[in-house]
Amino acid sequence: MEVSGKVKVVGAEQQVSPTFKKRELVITTDEQYPQSIMIEFVQDKSDLLNNVTVGENVKVSINLGGREWVNPQGETKYFNSIKGWRIEKTQTENAAAAQPMAPMPAAEAFAPATDFKEEEHDDLPF
Repeated sequence: MEVSGKVKVVGAEQQVSPTFKKRELVITTDEQYPQSIMIEFVQDKSDLLNNVTVGENVKVSINLGGREWVNPQGETKYFNSIKGWRIEKTQTENAAAAQPMAPMPAAEAFAPATDFKEEEHDDLPF
């Protein structure tokens, strides 16, 4: 799966245990109703965030995970996780629109048709 948006937060690396580290990334989607989505990058994947800065547009490849936990009172709880494993910088539509376009040829550059006859019929439906 993939999710795209603008980087809102790039978290610091957290050393959870001697053998486990993670970093969190929050992106805001570009939709009618924008969502702020927190994505975890764990172990060596946390290094993927070293060159990501707030405000950049990115596309993140993710895996969804879930787990069950029974608390000391015997109640079962469920948790979801979103784990990133690849991140790409993307252009915004505005940035793409800002790229210069090749000039359009002027209408005068085309010679008018000289062999056009109004009475000729064609098969076109319009």
